[in-house]
Amino acid sequence: MSAMGRPGLSASQKADLWQRWKDGQSLSEIAYALGKNAGSIHGVLSANGGIVPVIRRRSRLSLTLAEREEISRGISSGESIRQIAARLARAPSSISREIARHGGPRKYRATVADSAAWERSLRPKLCRLAVHKELQRTVAEKLSKDWSPEQISGWLRVQFPDDESMRISHETIYRSLFIQARGVLKKELIKHLRTGRVMRRSQKARSGGQPRGQIVDAVSISERPSEIEDRAIPGHWEGDLISGAKNSHIATLVERKTRYTVLVKVDGKDTASVVSALITQVQNLPAELRRSLTWDRGMEMAQHKEFTVATDVQVYFCDPQSPWQRGTNENTNRLLRQYFPKGTVLYGFSQPELDLIAAQLNQRPRKTLGYRSPAEEFHDMLR
Repeated sequence: MSAMGRPGLSASQKADLWQRWKDGQSLSEIAYALGKNAGSIHGVLSANGGIVPVIRRRSRLSLTLAEREEISRGISSGESIRQIAARLARAPSSISREIARHGGPRKYRATVADSAAWERSLRPKLCRLAVHKELQRTVAEKLSKDWSPEQISGWLRVQFPDDESMRISHETIYRSLFIQARGVLKKELIKHLRTGRVMRRSQKARSGGQPRGQIVDAVSISERPSEIEDRAIPGHWEGDLISGAKNSHIATLVERKTRYTVLVKVDGKDTASVVSALITQVQNLPAELRRSLTWDRGMEMAQHKEFTVATDVQVYFCDPQSPWQRGTNENTNRLLRQYFPKGTVLYGFSQPELDLIAAQLNQRPRKTLGYRSPAEEFHDMLR
């Protein structure tokens, strides 16, 4: 399977993907915009360390296809190299090398030569760290001491003011870390970066790229009726996302009274994907078991109004950094790690597979239920 996923992305989609990433959009937002799985988008980005690839362009000094066709015609008509060069306003040595490089006068073909020249331009150019071993050793040593790339770059300018070979920009250091195809700096050095990221993020992502801040018209958990607190009435749920590798997620819903769990397949972490998936699953529940949902402050529930309109379920939001306010859901998510260990790619699970895992969990007896199972408690309520 390619890094692009199946089916792959077209050239225009790839360009759109990288532009959105450069503009600071999240993986889920990009996936939603392109109609792809968030994990597939992650694969594309991580293959290049999150660094926008340079658009390949022909050098203005390179021979064009039209010029190569003129060379081919000149050879066929018996012109000398100097005559061909004069007609194209090129140096005779350039024409001579071009013909020799592509099979000589008898085998020279314009389209074949042009394609071969384009392929040769794909050869990776050695970066400064690959060429200057002393610089490479110094940078690796400072990274292992938890120096940031910017600190290393600035220190080198001060330490070696007259030695150009010992200069490097912080961006080049990041590129050498995140683009492992360069084979210059060991991947293990990434763990010494303060952010802990494995991909380069656009600076715009910190300001306006990803939705942050307050959820519009969020109803605080402090306004939640007391009947929800004492678990006396069924139909009140707690929800959250559990995360896996490659930016994959599963939504979890847990009924407070019975601890009954519903797992929901989501295509991304963006609010449109999450809310749409939750609506589909919650609408399958009996009406008497659709009363409220308590969620954290994650922006995946920014479209909570649409959810409430579609399901008639009121959404309450926890206080910031207060996971204990959804204690039932937090405990259930820990139990689910038995089925989804950290590092698991979650988007590979189908909804029927998630239903089967939820059924297994719901059939396990719980001490808090007097060693009855959530499934037994839940089904008793439906009688």
